Amino acid sequence: MASTEGVHNICDQFVDDFAAADPVSATVMGVAGYDDQLTDYSPEGYAARAALAKRALGAIEAVEPRDAGERAAKAVFAERVGLDVEIHEAGLDIGSLNVTSGPVQDIRMVFDLMPLDTTEQWGTLAARLAKVPDALDGVRASLLAATRAGTAPALRQVSKVAEQAETWAGLHGMTGYFDTLVSGADANVPESLRAELREGARAAQEAYAELAGFLRAELAPLAPTKDAVGEDVYRLWSRYFTGAAFDLREAYEWGWAEFARVEREAQEVAERIKPGATLAEAAAALDADDRYSVHGKQGLEQWMQNLSDDALKSLRGTHFDIPDDLMALECKVAPPGGGVGAYYTGPNEDFSRPGRMWWSVPADKEEFSTWREVSTVYHEGVPGHHLQIATAVHQADTLNKFQRLMAFTSGHAEGWALYAERLMQDLGYLGDDGNLLGMLDAHLFRAARVVVDIGMHLELEIPEGTGFHEGERWTPELGLEFMLTRTITDADHVRDEIDRYLGWPGQAPAYKLGERMWLAARDEVRSRAGAAFDLKDFHTRALRLGGMGLDTLREQLAELY
Repeated sequence: MASTEGVHNICDQFVDDFAAADPVSATVMGVAGYDDQLTDYSPEGYAARAALAKRALGAIEAVEPRDAGERAAKAVFAERVGLDVEIHEAGLDIGSLNVTSGPVQDIRMVFDLMPLDTTEQWGTLAARLAKVPDALDGVRASLLAATRAGTAPALRQVSKVAEQAETWAGLHGMTGYFDTLVSGADANVPESLRAELREGARAAQEAYAELAGFLRAELAPLAPTKDAVGEDVYRLWSRYFTGAAFDLREAYEWGWAEFARVEREAQEVAERIKPGATLAEAAAALDADDRYSVHGKQGLEQWMQNLSDDALKSLRGTHFDIPDDLMALECKVAPPGGGVGAYYTGPNEDFSRPGRMWWSVPADKEEFSTWREVSTVYHEGVPGHHLQIATAVHQADTLNKFQRLMAFTSGHAEGWALYAERLMQDLGYLGDDGNLLGMLDAHLFRAARVVVDIGMHLELEIPEGTGFHEGERWTPELGLEFMLTRTITDADHVRDEIDRYLGWPGQAPAYKLGERMWLAARDEVRSRAGAAFDLKDFHTRALRLGGMGLDTLREQLAELY
């Protein structure tokens, strides 16, 4: 597909160069050759990757697309990489520290993606393990540089990430993450290598313990106590996560309206479950119902896997075109220490590593209510993230490497996954009222995110008629109260979520705002196509475009239809 020059070649070369400059991202993307290395998270490492992005942007801007495919690829690359550069120039990348996603989590999580079937692969892991202390030293240097530049993370994030680091270091009375990881090396692995693995695990855990100490003793006294980032910073992050320039106040008002709409719909379902019940009372009744109960983490894993497998088989050939390579989707309980919730990791380029759905649950939890989670399996799996992201990876004949592996945008991907949840209701997969209430719970929660995330960071006023602290301005305390009292999401999850919003501004609203954009784009295509509109064809063509920002998505769909 790619020639020795042109848009596709520039994009492909950028992915190769970026993989070498960011080995952790290389593993996440499934680019081979870097699994024995870790990313340089020092200020110099960030500067080098920014310089690489600027050079590629200059090259892409100078080249004239030769066809529609190259025009689309240029638009996607320029928008995504251009925002990476803006984030760097604003000084927001080197101070990246939050409870959900950043270098501290990435260094730990990348080990989950490494194959460990052979002695050689265990040796690769040992080589990467030995580099954990240096990688965390780079994180520390960047956080200090960000503090000097006035872009330090807030105290809440510093404290919470210190807790995570302590868990992975084995300081909370649990076995450390890396000790557990290397304990999987059995007698087929030579004793000399096992000793190297044990030493690497010890050093990695000591490095995480030292990082936790640094965060508490050195960074915390310098960290701002205010969580809100303000409108200018928020607007930039919102564009980064959505790929669209939203009117934030209009989005805030829409979020309130959407919350009220979903709340009414959920109440109707709750009434069928338990006449006269509130949402919370209906949720309690479902939690007490053995039909929706799974015991143990292995039981949760097996339940996820069975539901995911059933969805793949029944959707294939009827509502979606699903290639053979996408039919493998592994479901796993995530290692302890991260925030509560589910997430997806994509396949590598040749699909030898399948897509995986991970569920992070409290370490001491053994009883799980499935009614809340059926739509989450569809969100993370099929027709959600797995179908979308793995379809892009599979499009090697039509998309360049950047489009397939690096063009992920929260608004596009999370918007699609939320759209997919509602679609499964439309396709008849949520006929059970308990499972339907679980889906509506998720949508109510995502609508609340729009309100709370924008409201807290811009410190907006709570409008009249909402029945919640009317006329007051949002604070983290009000955000937590709203999510605990006006949604039926598990309380442990809610507390994690508030910390997430405050440390990752603009990401949480991307779900509902993205769904809104996907629905609008579908309606626009339906209007243009008229009686010829075919939903399966729309989904197929839209997913084969790969990842992109939401504004770019609407432009590309307008060209297709």
